Amino acid sequence: MKLKRHFIVIACAFMLLISATAYAQPQPPVLSVTNGSWVYLSWNEVKGATGYTLTYAPMPYTGPASLVSVDMGTQRSLSGGELPAGSAFYVAVQSRDTTDVSQYSNVVSVIMGSYPIAADVFTTVQKTVSPVALSLITPQISPADISLYDVFGYSAWQEGPGLSLVKRTDIMPAGYSGASVINANRLLRLFTITDIHITDKESPAQVIYYGWSAPFGTDGTLYIGAYSPIISYTTHFLDAAIQTVNALHNQTPFDFGISLGDNCNNTQYNELRWFIDVMDGKEITPSSGAHLGANTIDYQKPYKAAGLNKLIPWYQVVGNHDQYLTGLLRESDYTRSLHVGDTIFNYSLDFASPSPYNKGYYMGVVDGTTPDGNIRGAGPESYFATPPKVAADPDRHSLSTINVVGKSITGSSTLNWMNEFFTTTSSPVGHGFMQANIENDFACYTFDPKANMPIRVIALDDTCKANVNAEIPYDGMGCIDQTRYEWLVRELQRGQDDGMLMIIAAHVPIAPQTSLTNPTPITSFYVPTSTDPYVPPVRDPHSIKTDNELLATLHNYPNLILWMAGHRHLNVITAQPSPDSAHPEYGFWEVETVSLRDFPKQFRTFDIVRNNDNSISIIAVDVDPAVKDGSLAERSLSYAIGIGRISVGLSSFEDTTSQAYNAELVKQLSPAMQMKIANYGSPMATTPF
Repeated sequence: MKLKRHFIVIACAFMLLISATAYAQPQPPVLSVTNGSWVYLSWNEVKGATGYTLTYAPMPYTGPASLVSVDMGTQRSLSGGELPAGSAFYVAVQSRDTTDVSQYSNVVSVIMGSYPIAADVFTTVQKTVSPVALSLITPQISPADISLYDVFGYSAWQEGPGLSLVKRTDIMPAGYSGASVINANRLLRLFTITDIHITDKESPAQVIYYGWSAPFGTDGTLYIGAYSPIISYTTHFLDAAIQTVNALHNQTPFDFGISLGDNCNNTQYNELRWFIDVMDGKEITPSSGAHLGANTIDYQKPYKAAGLNKLIPWYQVVGNHDQYLTGLLRESDYTRSLHVGDTIFNYSLDFASPSPYNKGYYMGVVDGTTPDGNIRGAGPESYFATPPKVAADPDRHSLSTINVVGKSITGSSTLNWMNEFFTTTSSPVGHGFMQANIENDFACYTFDPKANMPIRVIALDDTCKANVNAEIPYDGMGCIDQTRYEWLVRELQRGQDDGMLMIIAAHVPIAPQTSLTNPTPITSFYVPTSTDPYVPPVRDPHSIKTDNELLATLHNYPNLILWMAGHRHLNVITAQPSPDSAHPEYGFWEVETVSLRDFPKQFRTFDIVRNNDNSISIIAVDVDPAVKDGSLAERSLSYAIGIGRISVGLSSFEDTTSQAYNAELVKQLSPAMQMKIANYGSPMATTPF
């Protein structure tokens, strides 16, 4: 990691400065630091010392000229209140006596935590966040008009009353009301985050111009996916979400958490490292290349992430953005060179396969020296006398090694990505992936999240893999090939035989309803089409099951209670009832978690509960991260509301809904499982979810 290399460089710099010091020196102190929202530095007393000198350099380190020394007198500590919020430094201390100065102490990194969350932590059952209504005569602005978002109220939001749980009995037997049924015992508690889209906003391999140049009211998810002003704050908002998880854990402990994919925005190494390092509570340098503005611009400054409470294990599912450029474009030698190069992507606006010949518009990057994160290097090729440049950075390299030559495909879109989860300080190492996953390049696994509890999670990779016969939007759809299908059937049968309630965690939902208000199911999984009405399309081996065919398989397993997914950035809950009304236990629930990138920017909690009639309730609750007023996370929330309104247009001006949805989802169990779970779980507390 770049941070570690900088640490070595600064340490060496300190050592070189004292290489000519005489031998009769006092001993150097031992320096310690406590980082957080209030930093505390201290060092031990050195016998015979008459004073101490503190030397620091800004992070990232820029050379010997940046070193600054401060005479501390006999003081042996320094509190964070004496440093500006957001400051980040490397620090060492020397002792001195009447004759000489010691060598430097150990070098530590000091990072002032400038991103604390709000003290008021709540779920959407207690309180909601929603946009403030706009007048229909509000001036219409474009996505690029960042400085006007606040001026005209596009990004204004408010807190409102909570949303009660909607009790859903859609998949229960006919006539079941559950009116007298009460939640008896909690079996499992977990949280889901998804579609975080950690973004290297200074990477030359982006498609920013596509969305940045869009006019008012385009109402296209591809436009917001290409550009949103929130891209300068993705690590900060994740940090706020994780701090909120920790606060909720202190109230009612979680058994585990899981990310449902799209940690990265652009399958870059540094994006994935930022995600894992935020989860681990590491020091984050949220910039790349030349680190422009790292000492002066708030969103560019290094900071210390809080990290997920070490008592909470977390697991991982793969998404399409984790494997493909912008989530839709298959990587190649050409695109890999763009990631690590110094020239901003020159691309067309048709989202065809990138090549040196498919060009016309420079896609742009964020200018890290600008407070609003303005875009530079974007526009028609004819606007530029020479190609716009950035400082190259090897840490931007693509995680995908896919190559396609003719009809031959080599490499992998998941292997390097999975490997990174073994470099972590949180548990479990690998975050669900085992050595066998690496050896077989297979991103599916199962785990039992709680000892002595008959619940199993099946982590399914249902994303599409490199396919020479398919074009956009193939890579953004769901796919299941023969190998993954056979594995899924084996795991479902094994869970059934073992008497386990089963949860499938995947990135792409299966036949979900269109939206919160439109129950019409849509197709999520790729199916080839034919232009000849007399010749049916040949089934593609990369995607052997349609949504309905896969549903038919899932309905064979009465112990399947839940399919969790992300991908669509929507809070949608879909009932998948049993095809046999005489056996409602073959139905299950599908719950999507909304993105942390786009409004409403929430995560979900799930409580799996045994009811007093031995049915199961899945209590799904949305949570708004507790962003503090004036923080970078709060700015991210505001910008997400603003860009959403600009994209949708006039119809969004009077929409003040929170887009949250909380529900209690009741599921019938087989007689055998009713008997098995009768004595499981801990009594429910009276606190609201």
